[in-house]
Amino acid sequence: MMDLLLEEAKKHDLNLTEKQLKKFQIYMDFLLEYNEHTNLTAITEPEEIMIKHFFDSIIINNFLNIKKNSKIIDIGTGAGFPGVPLKIFREDIGLTLLDSLNKRIVFLSKLMDKIELNANIIHARAEEFSHKKEYREMYDFAVSRAVAPLNILCELSIPYVKKGGFFVALKGSNAKEELEKSKKAIEILGGKLESVKTFELPKNMGLRNIIIIKKVKNTPQKYPRNNSQISKSPL
Repeated sequence: MMDLLLEEAKKHDLNLTEKQLKKFQIYMDFLLEYNEHTNLTAITEPEEIMIKHFFDSIIINNFLNIKKNSKIIDIGTGAGFPGVPLKIFREDIGLTLLDSLNKRIVFLSKLMDKIELNANIIHARAEEFSHKKEYREMYDFAVSRAVAPLNILCELSIPYVKKGGFFVALKGSNAKEELEKSKKAIEILGGKLESVKTFELPKNMGLRNIIIIKKVKNTPQKYPRNNSQISKSPL
């Protein structure tokens, strides 16, 4: 099954080593095993995991200028996507994984031990944690594949990004519509749309849009607001 990931990655100049493929194999096996008693993913077919989770995560390396030792935070990481596959491919990055559900944090802690990689794993709500001085506007990239409308994701994520850095949202086919509704939020939070990269996943597994937003000015201190305010009145 790893041959599929190897072949598809190679088509996009993403050359995986044997060591990296072994880590992906351990990742998939552990995810499937853990998922039998703790719901982490609805995707349980190995081929789909290879493409929809692993390939979908590492392909963003081709659309971003991720310099060596860049600091990246994955907001609402879930079972580790896209952050962990990206860390397997780019071990040099400084990775922070943030999620509000403890069951995911426990899984991620065990996973990182198994694949022998380091990450800062945080159990917190994104809208609360970015008000901490040591995390606010400290990252080169914030990435998110979380299932939330883009305007809400922007408020949760952009405050973590340093000026000159980028917020990167991985979206499906409705990205253009979400982007249209997010123009106000992007501007208020200090961002500016850089580009939208669109591509088809291999094996006809769906359309992907990577929305890249550059941080051009500091985020006002009042943002992000608390969860109830964000839910009741999205930007």
